[in-house]
Amino acid sequence: MELEELYKEIQPRIYAFFFVKTSSREVAEDLTQEVFYEAIKGFNSFSHQSTIQTWLFSIAKNRLRKHYRSNKYKKNLSEMLSNEEGESISPEDHLLINEEKRSLVERINQLDDVSKEIVTLRIYGELSFKEIGSLIKKSENYARITFHRAKLKLQKEMEG
Repeated sequence: MELEELYKEIQPRIYAFFFVKTSSREVAEDLTQEVFYEAIKGFNSFSHQSTIQTWLFSIAKNRLRKHYRSNKYKKNLSEMLSNEEGESISPEDHLLINEEKRSLVERINQLDDVSKEIVTLRIYGELSFKEIGSLIKKSENYARITFHRAKLKLQKEMEG
């Protein structure tokens, strides 16, 4: 796969991963650019023991840890969601969609750390359970079961 095609395929997933974790478009954009900059800079160190996607997400996770440590992380989900611009939908529908997104992200953030990580990587990163297991240093089956349990919990909470 050509580098440009790979970027177009994986960049939205990396961005979504950061967006969910930081609740900020600007921070998510900056961190996404930093991941790809680090990947290009360190491509010679890619060992091909995992997929490029898994390697990029491991860079993303490390980059996020650095970001958290730098105290730049701010939770402003409500403000961020209310500032999103909707295209060709009514203001009422836009509000409803934003409420649903906010509710889901809030519920995901209330999960235990491991479940939150697995759900975020699966839904927003679109990683396979094998790739998730590799990233969190657990088995593929562990990632699959944890995701399933978290999904059931989220569905039950969203319905209730």
